[in-house]
Amino acid sequence: MMAQQEPGVRRFGRVNWLGLYTMAAREVMRFWSVWSQTVLAPLVTAALFLLIFTIAIGPRRGDVMGVPFTTFLAPGLLMMTVVQNAFANTSSSIMISKVQGNIVDTLMPPLSGAEMTIGYLAGGAARGLAVALAIGLALALGLGLTPQHPVLLLVYVLVGSVFMGALGVIAAIFATRFDQMAAITNFVVTPLAFLSGTFYSAEALPGPLYAVTHANPVFYLIDGARFATIGVSDSPPALGLPICLGATACVTALAWAMLRSGYRLKP
Repeated sequence: MMAQQEPGVRRFGRVNWLGLYTMAAREVMRFWSVWSQTVLAPLVTAALFLLIFTIAIGPRRGDVMGVPFTTFLAPGLLMMTVVQNAFANTSSSIMISKVQGNIVDTLMPPLSGAEMTIGYLAGGAARGLAVALAIGLALALGLGLTPQHPVLLLVYVLVGSVFMGALGVIAAIFATRFDQMAAITNFVVTPLAFLSGTFYSAEALPGPLYAVTHANPVFYLIDGARFATIGVSDSPPALGLPICLGATACVTALAWAMLRSGYRLKP
């Protein structure tokens, strides 16, 4: 006589490790199979930003926070590129599945909301880390710039990737068409990334803009990456990292709740 399975207990255990691994591997392979677009292209874009700003205003800009402008700019570009690509990875995965009608392939397998969340975020974090490694290597070879605190930089890259990856999940669930997704990217994500102290020191801003900048979680990611790389920052790292972790926990919890309930995903 077969033993009765307790209600609410899945036959493969509390965690579906195989399903979680499969989903995470799928998300990683999505971007790695087109690495020239997802890793090489961001590297080229960051290099062009650095080149243009260095040629246009670098010689006349002088030092910023006691370091050359190019040195100040490099870690900000690294983190800005990381968060943009982490957002793009999770948002495009869900958006394409919704538009093509195969989101059911993710919803039907025995995966919990937490497992789906981790699977999507694993892809975003892996892409963010790959982009960071590519840009970091280029900075080391081209500028001789190596992180002063490499472990801290790794922490900020991972936290930033998870934060923006979770935002990508939320945005893609809300959006129903590609033009809506483009609007979120253009009017929310791009301002968050560009108005975060990447190209300037927040200390130079007037009062209202200074306050707005310090209310932006991406500012602390940029600032933390800058401190980990060159040892200078606008805000204390002891303040920035807890803010980043708190913001990441909040958006990840919201992404989990939406995936768990199937909000705007299930018919």
